[in-house]
Amino acid sequence: MIETHELTKVYGPRPRRMLRRAAPGAADAGSHNRQAGGVLAVDGVSFDVKRGELFAIMGLSGSGKSTVLRMINRLVEPTSGTVRIAGADIGKMAPAELRTLRNHTISMVFQHFALLPHRSVRENAAFGLQLGGVPVRERLERAEWALSRVGLADRGDARPHELSGGMKQRVGLARALATGADILLMDEPFSALDPLIRRDMQDLLLQLQTEDQRTIVFVTHDLNEAMRIGQRIMVMKDGAVVQCGTGAEILSAPADAYVSEFVADVDRSRVLTASAVMQPPRLTALAGDSPGDVLGRLQDVEAGGAYVLDERRRVVGVVRADDLERAVRDGVASVADCLEGDWVVVRPESPLGEICHLSGRHVVPMAVVDEESRLLGVVPRAAILSALAGPRKAEEYA
Repeated sequence: MIETHELTKVYGPRPRRMLRRAAPGAADAGSHNRQAGGVLAVDGVSFDVKRGELFAIMGLSGSGKSTVLRMINRLVEPTSGTVRIAGADIGKMAPAELRTLRNHTISMVFQHFALLPHRSVRENAAFGLQLGGVPVRERLERAEWALSRVGLADRGDARPHELSGGMKQRVGLARALATGADILLMDEPFSALDPLIRRDMQDLLLQLQTEDQRTIVFVTHDLNEAMRIGQRIMVMKDGAVVQCGTGAEILSAPADAYVSEFVADVDRSRVLTASAVMQPPRLTALAGDSPGDVLGRLQDVEAGGAYVLDERRRVVGVVRADDLERAVRDGVASVADCLEGDWVVVRPESPLGEICHLSGRHVVPMAVVDEESRLLGVVPRAAILSALAGPRKAEEYA
């Protein structure tokens, strides 16, 4: 839905030749721009956002994250690089095309609400539609619908000064929803809110995203917030991308000391999931296998039990080594006659904090299965402990 390539923004005088980030010790674009009196705010940023994805851009103040966001809809003109929306290069759009894009395809939610104090909540929610030339009756109906989506159906006649900070931000979100835009650009929308209200707004955004599947680019300086809501996270520093990946990928393998320091205080048990730490099972068996064959394989890998699968890799049960030994003595023909139910199943998206208490209680590790009960992997107790122990220390990157 969104594709960017080598986005660069220089404020002030631009040098004759734009240089990409060079090897350590070499002159880079930033130093040349400073010598020319300019500031390199964004340095060759490239990323893509899939349709329906909630993509978070995270960085400290001055990292360039908000500038990148504003270049997506050309509120800030790139010095160089390209932005494509659904395949269309917006840098080549005429003013009329750009207005249409902003009125119908992209909506923006700002940090400081940007509500008009002399208008009602309903009129504020309809303001984007007014700018788009939508007739009065239609825009007020759509505003009412949007306000109901954000829990403000009964506050349409109120004025902004009568609302709490959380309610004001809900109006800002309703205004974006009312336009029906496919893309939402959100610039630190919850950073001015109290922690509890902020979490409520995060919950609301996640609920709306589950229902609507819009394409959202969400800027924040709070890594915990990025980890909670972003399907993928792009970490920025000094105008450049440091790392891009899922929250679990960034927690498990920080790209450098900068990212490692950021993730040090993140509650890993809430972010890391079963899929992030699962491993291939050491051994599986089929229901028709002979007990002697499976017992021999268990002894080879020094395991006490194994999952038994059907032809579609669905888990049908567990066999234990001692049960297999008795089955061999008794002449049992297949492991289907030795099955037990001593096992536990979790889904790939299960947070480790919710499942770690289940580990180590059974002869086999926890099974990670899909919606059709097919075995995807297992989660040994040691894998959970290792994942929760934390990333490498910063000095290990030196």
